[in-house]
Amino acid sequence: MTHRVEHLAEGVTLHLGDCREILPTIGKVDAVVTDPPYGIGKDGQAKSSGKHGGRKAYDFIGWDGVRPAEKIFQQILGVSDRQCIWGGNYFADFLPPSMRWLVWDKGQRINQSDGELAWTSEQAALRIFTLNRVALLMEGAQHPTQKPVEVMKWSIQQIGCPRIICDPFMGSGTTGVAAAKMGLGFIGIELHEPYFDIACRRIADALSRPDLFVERPSAPVQEALAI
Repeated sequence: MTHRVEHLAEGVTLHLGDCREILPTIGKVDAVVTDPPYGIGKDGQAKSSGKHGGRKAYDFIGWDGVRPAEKIFQQILGVSDRQCIWGGNYFADFLPPSMRWLVWDKGQRINQSDGELAWTSEQAALRIFTLNRVALLMEGAQHPTQKPVEVMKWSIQQIGCPRIICDPFMGSGTTGVAAAKMGLGFIGIELHEPYFDIACRRIADALSRPDLFVERPSAPVQEALAI
């Protein structure tokens, strides 16, 4: 397949391609913060008549049909010093024991799940972050399992605010948006081109809205090569 690379700024690089092929080429990063497909068929769940309080009508692209193989988690652990993996309860058989699980309390007590879990590599106390899911609707969800930016910023903080973050299952780019807002380096990898294009736009937009207290790099560059 074609491996497309977008350099959105110094230290901010996005790859369109298979993370199994790309992870071995990026070198060591400080941390992986990611939200892999769970293999439970959540992709396309919001596609309907559009009467879901503003929820996005996602295209069904088979995103969540298969749980990632154990080898991918071995690659993640090998390429990074620290990790935060959302949906870690679905991959606990692949991951080492951990003290610091993260809980996103969605602040809702209706039929949907009360919250979501993330496994981390940190040997520290469990942490809970409460943010109503309406925050995601305000941002305009563009992926079936998209997290609010504030949840991903909090996730990064819970593993020590590393300088360079990789997300091998980038989706619509929320981890990259959070990293950009925090002035951190980011390497994103996404297999599906529609989501990759969304991620490029969202992260570029975040980079174009600089925080007065965060230094921003410049000048995007595009590459394309065949794998």
